[in-house]
Amino acid sequence: MIDRGRIRNWFLAGALLLAGSAGMAAADAVQADVKGGRDHPLIQRFSGSWMAGYKFNEWEQASFPSGMAVKDESWVDPVTVEGRVTKAIYVSPPGKSPLEVFRNYEQALTGAGFQRRFSCESQCAPLYRAMRRNDAYTSGMTWAAGSVITPTGSRYSLNAGTATTEQGRFWYGTLPRNGQLVHVLIYSSVASDISTNQAATFVQVAEPKAMPTGQVTVDTEALDKGLKAEGRIALYGLFFDTGKAQIKPESTAQLAEMAKLLKAQPALRVYIVGHTDNQGSLESNMALSQQRAQAVAGALAASYKIEAARMVGRGVASLAPLASNAAEEGRAKNRRVELVLQ
Repeated sequence: MIDRGRIRNWFLAGALLLAGSAGMAAADAVQADVKGGRDHPLIQRFSGSWMAGYKFNEWEQASFPSGMAVKDESWVDPVTVEGRVTKAIYVSPPGKSPLEVFRNYEQALTGAGFQRRFSCESQCAPLYRAMRRNDAYTSGMTWAAGSVITPTGSRYSLNAGTATTEQGRFWYGTLPRNGQLVHVLIYSSVASDISTNQAATFVQVAEPKAMPTGQVTVDTEALDKGLKAEGRIALYGLFFDTGKAQIKPESTAQLAEMAKLLKAQPALRVYIVGHTDNQGSLESNMALSQQRAQAVAGALAASYKIEAARMVGRGVASLAPLASNAAEEGRAKNRRVELVLQ
């Protein structure tokens, strides 16, 4: 007599085996890199990995953790670098643990002469969440076609969550090159979900360089119109090194236009207000923005003979943004000095 129940069980077991084999075959296949993505010349990918996400900017700002402290969902006192920035997310072959991937990157970077500045081996989730806040760390990234696939065939979308908090580890180091320090951040973790049996690695490389300047000077006429129409005007022709309050020589053209306006209107009294983005602690940004505002007022008084009593310098850090701080484009807009009518 035929045992139909047993036959049905055999059939189901065979179907599950075939489905599992198909899923494993899909997961084993190396997917195509994101279109236009390319490895940074200094850091090659873990063997067999594919590039899931990529972003390159000729001039941008990038941040690196200097310690474990996190406050208000941000790294405390991060290292901020302006220049050429490359970001990529890789997905490793199935069966390669985040630890194995991380150790290989660590060994390769150390062997290439990079000096470790900071690393996190356990309980790194707060650092990751601060980095990922509002998915800012992958803002503007281009993504590959396809998914992160589990051995059973389940799929996870490629996005900012391809790197996760699970088994996450950070490594940040620098390498002297051409008179500058190249900064590198590695973050390896489980890819998308523990069920994928794969690791994801975020790589960020920043190479300091000077920004092209002289492109955003506001002339006297525009200053006058802005103050009359809005009572304030944002200035992007005043330049400072990251984290410093000394005015750079490239600021001369903008200072001259400000002085011309103030000399043409002797009764005009203004606030000079410094603004920052939200990178770093509020306390340090408050002090920095105040120092920069005072530096501008001081330069106008010393070099252009504008009466100091007509100008009051104030710093407000990131408390009055013009755009979202979630992406670098917004943060760049928020880093400014404003001229405000008293």
